[in-house]
Amino acid sequence: MSGACVIGHISVTDPARWAEYCDRVPATITPWGGELVLRGRRVRLLGGEHDRAETVVLRFPDLASVDGWFDSDAYQALIPLRLQAAQVDLVSYAT
Repeated sequence: MSGACVIGHISVTDPARWAEYCDRVPATITPWGGELVLRGRRVRLLGGEHDRAETVVLRFPDLASVDGWFDSDAYQALIPLRLQAAQVDLVSYAT
């Protein structure tokens, strides 16, 4: 895999708002060549510390696409909903 990924570690605080946010995010990543690779719940901690119950992985062609997506009006409009729905740590990675 080459390009870039965004990994989010998530603690949902409002399931209904979180479901709405999750339904709306895919339309914001597609224009940037992004795709949802994984959305899942932690089953077992195998080592270290990790206090978030859910994880999401998004893949993009490059870091410029990650920045374009994150800074886009479409995604920025969803951030207030995300903040109401969950505690989310988002990190971008070059691959």
